[in-house]
Amino acid sequence: MATIKDIAKKVGVNPSTVSRVINGTASISEETTKKIMAAMKELDYHPNILARGLVNGNTFTIGLVIDAGNNAAYANTFFIKSVTAIENVTQRLGYNLLITNHGEREKGNAVKNLVLEHKIDGIILPVSGITDDLIRLLRENQFPFVIMGEPDQSYTGKNWVDMDNEGGGRLAVRHLLECGYRHPALFVESMKNTFEQKRTRGFMKELEKNKIPAAKNDIIEVGDDIALKIKELLNHRSETDSIICTNNIVAYHVLQALKQNKVSIPEEMGIITFDNYPLAEYLDPPLTAVDIDTYLLGEQVANSLFDMIKQKGRKEESAFIETKIIKRKSTEKR
Repeated sequence: MATIKDIAKKVGVNPSTVSRVINGTASISEETTKKIMAAMKELDYHPNILARGLVNGNTFTIGLVIDAGNNAAYANTFFIKSVTAIENVTQRLGYNLLITNHGEREKGNAVKNLVLEHKIDGIILPVSGITDDLIRLLRENQFPFVIMGEPDQSYTGKNWVDMDNEGGGRLAVRHLLECGYRHPALFVESMKNTFEQKRTRGFMKELEKNKIPAAKNDIIEVGDDIALKIKELLNHRSETDSIICTNNIVAYHVLQALKQNKVSIPEEMGIITFDNYPLAEYLDPPLTAVDIDTYLLGEQVANSLFDMIKQKGRKEESAFIETKIIKRKSTEKR
């Protein structure tokens, strides 16, 4: 079994340098670090996590809280992509990821036990899982945590990362106007979803900025009957010439309903969807999309947490991840 001395001998450095790279306790040049990591891989060296923890008081484990009972929030591709990114960052830094269920939100027992029993070094919380009591517990114990999603205005901290959903709503309107459309409508699945509320806010702000009068029926909550909503729109519309859909599933049904009503796309009606994956590029016509990079979201959340773990007392920072437009045929009016 390879030892730190074996790694040091192969690279040509002192064992203490190898130890500092493994423990992350000092700044070592990138070149030397890469050589040490390559030698560790070649010699199949595995650090003793327990021994490392005894030396510096770390568990080399971080926690990710989910609510296993909330299928809508967590049993989807976008959340899985975020978790994959968190896991990749965690492994790269020599840590383990512990996923725990926080179903009993009011009691917060799962997180409380992990924190007070020192089983993890930091924790990632979904915005839907935070409570005043939980935040108070973490702050009183000076425990590193980052929130995935922007909290509401009652939360005064800055340690969160979220997609810029409001900016995405503005971007979608701006793109349609640039393509020659004049009056978009917004189709949302449910206004109970915080991210859809933010996309709606961006939609309204961009209409206002461009002096486009927004009518009440410009924002349509589709529920389970998108075909009916499309028929109502076509029967009563006077200005609408384009539709923004807040996800791929809504966009798919909108597209089918428009075809059934013999509406030409993109000539008579433009369509743009949020979320490029999984359907947008495979539909007919391929849909222009506001790309939401949830892998990047998970990656940035994890990196922010590790920065807090390494720099205790570090100033809290919040961040929005920008969205971007992927242009396709569904908005090629010109």
